Amino acid sequence: MEESLTLQQQGAAGQEFMSGLLREFGVQGSVEVREIDDETVELAATGDDLGLLVGPKGSTLSAVQDLVRTYVQRQSESRTDRILVDIGGYREKRTAALRRFAEGIVTEVRESGAERMLEPMNAADRKVVHDTVNDLEGVSTRSEGEDPNRYVVIFPEP
Repeated sequence: MEESLTLQQQGAAGQEFMSGLLREFGVQGSVEVREIDDETVELAATGDDLGLLVGPKGSTLSAVQDLVRTYVQRQSESRTDRILVDIGGYREKRTAALRRFAEGIVTEVRESGAERMLEPMNAADRKVVHDTVNDLEGVSTRSEGEDPNRYVVIFPEP
């Protein structure tokens, strides 16, 4: 076990794990490692028939990300950096859809003057909504509830 892994070593370990996972599922694909910033690495799997590894609303993808993180963390005695996993471009598509959805809700909130509670979301989806709305004027957000039923409220600013 390594005392501390560099971001590149963490990416390589995650890539090895994900490649093995694809093989075990009998899926043809490849895993690319991208350094997002000094503390974040993304492992992006591409190939055909990856839907099984995404699952409904990305639930299987979240589980795969947890498995990859756990695997990488067990290779190092110290804290690891942030590891993101994307499969078949799902996260990028989901982010774009959430942005469009949030912008539509903002329009409704501005027109009605009433706040709007959204459906419960995971932390990553809530962050996309918060970031999208916070870039727009006249509206703001807050999270309410307890996981797994935590949700975003979009409201007009006074």
